[in-house]
Parts: sequence; structure tokens; C-alpha cells
Amino acid sequence: MIWSVAFDPILPWPVLGVLLAAVVSIAAVLAVLRVRGAALRSLAMVALAIALMNPVLKREERDPLESTVAVVVDQSASQRIAGRVDETQAAADRLIEVIERLPGLTPLRIDVEESAGADGTQLFSALDRALAATPSDQVAGAIMVTDGLVHDIPAEASRLGFNAPVHALIAGNDGQRDRRIVPHRLPRYAIVGQDQELVFRVEDAGAPAGAPERVEVVISRDGEVIGLERVTVGDTVTIPVEITHGGETIVTLDVAPLDGEVTVLNNQTVIPIEGVRENLRVLLVSGEPHAGERTWRNLLKSDAAVDLVHFTILRPPEKQDGTPINQLSLIAFPTRELFSEKIEDFDLIIFDRYQRRGVLPLIYFDNISDYVLNGGAIMVASGPDYASPRSLFRTPLAGILPAEPTGQTMEAPYLAALSEDGQRHPVTRDLPGSNADPPLWSRWFRLVESTALSGHTVMEGPDERPLLLLDRVGEGRVALLLSDHAWLWARGYEGGGPHVPLLRRLAHWLMAEPDLEEERLLMRRAGDRIVVERQTMGDDPEDVTVIAPDGSEQVAAFTNREPGRWQAQLPMAGPGLYRAESGAVSTMTSIGPPNPREFTEVVSSSAMLEPLATATGGSVVRLAETNAPRVVPIRSGGRYAGRDWIGVKAADRFVVTGVRTFPLFAGFLGLALLVGLLAATWYREGR
Repeated sequence: MIWSVAFDPILPWPVLGVLLAAVVSIAAVLAVLRVRGAALRSLAMVALAIALMNPVLKREERDPLESTVAVVVDQSASQRIAGRVDETQAAADRLIEVIERLPGLTPLRIDVEESAGADGTQLFSALDRALAATPSDQVAGAIMVTDGLVHDIPAEASRLGFNAPVHALIAGNDGQRDRRIVPHRLPRYAIVGQDQELVFRVEDAGAPAGAPERVEVVISRDGEVIGLERVTVGDTVTIPVEITHGGETIVTLDVAPLDGEVTVLNNQTVIPIEGVRENLRVLLVSGEPHAGERTWRNLLKSDAAVDLVHFTILRPPEKQDGTPINQLSLIAFPTRELFSEKIEDFDLIIFDRYQRRGVLPLIYFDNISDYVLNGGAIMVASGPDYASPRSLFRTPLAGILPAEPTGQTMEAPYLAALSEDGQRHPVTRDLPGSNADPPLWSRWFRLVESTALSGHTVMEGPDERPLLLLDRVGEGRVALLLSDHAWLWARGYEGGGPHVPLLRRLAHWLMAEPDLEEERLLMRRAGDRIVVERQTMGDDPEDVTVIAPDGSEQVAAFTNREPGRWQAQLPMAGPGLYRAESGAVSTMTSIGPPNPREFTEVVSSSAMLEPLATATGGSVVRLAETNAPRVVPIRSGGRYAGRDWIGVKAADRFVVTGVRTFPLFAGFLGLALLVGLLAATWYREGR
């Protein structure tokens, strides 16, 4: 309990002030005149003034408030190195037990998991969130149990939000060694077919002094080793890597381990590079003007990623009407330049209702066939020309075309439909309107009857006649559309149809767009799970094997989600580079930051936290040097640490639970005192 004196004046303070001034003045006059009994008279007047002030004796019942000691436990990924996590947990448990036994202190344990982003270990952000509801003057201090690799340390102690010491207990031994790759310039995007320069250096932390060592760095692209480079530790190195395909390319740099290093997790750098094709070059050759001639042209011209070269054969060689050459405004078809000298410059060649009429000599069709076999692509959008004796099938292209014409053309209305393969193929799967029966698109009125020879028939006409065929020949691709009525969809006849997605997907599949591959593996993160998607034309894909960053393997079976698309889910084993294999297809992907800040430096250190601890009066010690430091509450001071102890600031805070008052000049006590003083005054005057 706490005793104190308070005043509850009977008169207002200004009035009391006047009375006190009068009392002092009268007492002074009495003292100067040396009036008999002046002291007693003055004392009686002072007692009267005090009685008017009504002094009260107060007794307060107080309950002291507990002070909070935050124990921040680092459970980030770097703590799982070299047994630090066990050392950290044991130290944190001992601290909590010690603080719980101290009166007036309450421990607050804050476990900090690894960050999901690229920000590394965020201990002080977690501390700030945990203490948000605690008054700053009730925070006795913070004790960090960590390896010292903290990435959100405040620049100044004033930014902590409390005025108390910060201590750090460092897990891990001093003198550890580690080798790592430090990236300097890693591109995110690159042009397909061009080299990208990767700039990096190899660093050895804690290595003994001496001449720099030369080490081997293995360069891999999508899991395939493409080079070996010997570099000097500490030197900045630049190496070129060619990007060979569109979409994501995973380039990895692996350095040989250092003897006795704490971990090899940062001996690899992962560089995901998005391959972007420079403008795709397309050659469109229209055999003759027709109603749908501009359908392909308009579609390709609207694609910003396509450079289109378009020729229409308006004047074949057999058309001779005697017009002098100098009066013709037509451009001669540059057959030799297009189909001999520059054919390799094109990503796709489209023949739109083209028939052999002497414009292209047969030798150029041999060039086109070789172009496809070596990785090129050709699209034949045919009409009655394909069924005629001058059909492209009657040229050397017959060896790469997927269907042979019967010579008949069906002229009747019908609805195009997806075949079983078409429901699985990414070019036609999910075409708008395809899920209805019948499909929600307009009719076509012509179909070149043909016999399928190879590839996949993805769209059919009546009686399952092939309408659209896709095939891979050698290293190239071929598409054959056996009708010239796609323009009816473009014109909106009977509501039209999905001509834009169909023709655009066709063009991009022919140009090897990764998203449209028939056989493909995709891997992504969903919460704490790894989701693997399998795109296939088959009925039962092989189980997927996923290799985690730590080398562990998991096998999972696929579940069919829709035709041509399967999915498997597995638990995630932490951020890093994952590999997946299913049959002949494989993929790699980086989950989380490609090169986590958490593993940039892994050698435990006291240097990062030393400035802040010193500024707050705290300390930084290694757990290996002190088994369990004592915790000492200190009311005030500039230094809160000793050789074998750490101090916390005990707050002088309390809650008043009860108050009792005792008036000093009330009742008989006050009356007796005043009467006694007055009687003493009369007695003194009467002598």
C-alpha cells in the first residue's frame, strides 16, 4: 500500500490564496512589532488556513503491472543448417523458463518462420507486429535467438517503438566456411536465338588467406549441361548463354563445393529467363483471289508479333493476253528469293488455295519439304484446288502432307465438330462453342474429301471426314485445313464462329508456341503444395516424379481434369529448384525467389546485430560461449549486460485497486487543534 497527502479545499484556491497572503502579512506585522504571543497567533492563523485547505491522508492499494520480455526465435531456412535449429530451440526454451520464474516479468515467445518472398529473415517485423498491443513502457526488452543473419534490422534504435535493451544469442560456431555464387546481372527476358550474358562471381567466406583458388562452374540449360567454366574465386565473370526456345528457360550455375563448408545450398544459382521471339516472319501465298482471301491476312496483320509477307498469284504464266510487260503494274513473284535464298528466314509458310500452275518449279517444293524437315512450318488452307490434278499433293510436298485427296469435293452444309483428338489437342480444346451439341457456330458448305495418312485429325466434317489435321514431320510441323469456308465464321454468317482463336492458335502452334505443345509438363505452387499439370494426347500418362531442391524424390499419379489435361499434387519441400519427369517429358521450375536472400549468406555472424544491441544497452553473445545467461531485471541504467548475464528493463507500472482517505482537520481532531491553539494564545496574552 502507498500513503500520500492530498488537499480538498473548502474554499476556492484563489480565495485561499488571498487568505494565506493576509495570514503571512499579519504574521510579519506581529513579528516586527514584537507583539506578545505573536508566534502562537501566527501558528493559529496558519492552522486555520490549513484547515480551510482540508488536507486528506490517502492510502492506495496498488497491483504492479507485468513487464513483457519478447523472445524472438528465428526458424528461417538458414537455421536448418549445421544443426542450428536444435541449438536455437533449446536456448529459447531455457529463456522462457528462466523469465517465467522472475516476478514482474512475462515472456512473449515469437516464432518467426521463413519469409515466402525474397526478403529473407524478418525478425523485427514480426517483433513489431507481436508488440503492437503492448504499451511501449511495459516492454522490458527483446532477446533474439538467431544465427545473426537478419535482413530487417532498424537503422536506428528509435525505430524499435520501445526504450529497452535488445540482446542477441547467436547460434552456430565462429569460423565457419562457405562458398557461394553471387549474381551481378541476370536477365529476365531474352530474344530467342540470341546469346544472353550472365555476370557473376564466386566467393569463399571464412576461407584461409592465400592465393585465390580456381574452381569449376557448370552451366546448364533446362537441366542439360552446356558448358564448363574455370573461374578464379573473387573475380567477376561474364559468360554467354544462347536462348533456344520461347517461354521459360531455366539456366543454372553450379560451383564445386568448398571443403568443410556449412552448406552447398548456395553453390547453385538459378536464372529463369523468359524467351521472347523476335517478330515472327510469315509468308502467305494466296493462289487466287477468293471470298476468304483476306481472312488469313487480317488475322496475321493484327498480331503485333508477326511480320507478314503476302503474295497473291493474279497472273499465272499461262495467262497470256498480249499485254506488253511495260504496261503491267503487277509485281513479279520472287520465287528464287523466297523459296531458295531466304526460305530459312521464315517461321511459317501458308498456302491459301494455292494450286500448281507453273509459278513454282518443282525444285522449290523440294526446298519447302526440306525446310519443314529441318524445323520449319507449313500451313495449307485448301479448297477445290487440293482435289484437282494440280493439287499440292501432286508435288514433292506429298511426303509431308498428312492427308491424300480423293479427288472429290463435298458441296453441302455441315457443322464442323471436334474429334476425340481435337478435344485433347491444345489448339482446338476449349474452342468457344465446342462444348455444346451441336457446336454453337455457323455451318460450312465445302469439304475436300481426303484420306488421313498421319498426324492428328482435330476437326471433322460429316461422317467423321477429316477437316483439320496437325502433324509433326521431322523437326517441323504441318497443318492442313480441308475447307476454304473459315471466312464464313469471320463474316458472322449464322452467328459466325471462333475463327480468331482457331486460326491464331493454329499459327502459333505451327511456330512452336510452348503453351500449345501436345505433350507438356507444367509445375507451379499452390499454397503449400506443388501442382504438376500434364498435357497429353494419350489416355493414361505415366506417374510424375518430382525432385525437390534437397534432392528428395516424390512420385504421384495423375488425375484426369478434362480431355488432354491431367493433374497431380504433392507437398512442397521448401523454396528452390524443382524438377519433374513423366515419361519422355520433363520440366524445371523455380518455386519462390530464384536465389533466396535467406541463402545469400549462411555463415552465422554477430556483426549484423552488434550496432543495434550496443545502441540499446544490450549485448550479442554466441550460444556456444554461454550455456544459458542469467536474466536480471534492472529498474534503470545505460548498460544491461554483463559477463554471464543479460538485463531487462523492469517497468514501474501499476494499477490502483483501492483508495481510502482520512481528513486530517475534520471532526474533533481539527476542532481540538484549533481550540488548543486559541487557548494557548489567550493564555500567553494573560501572563
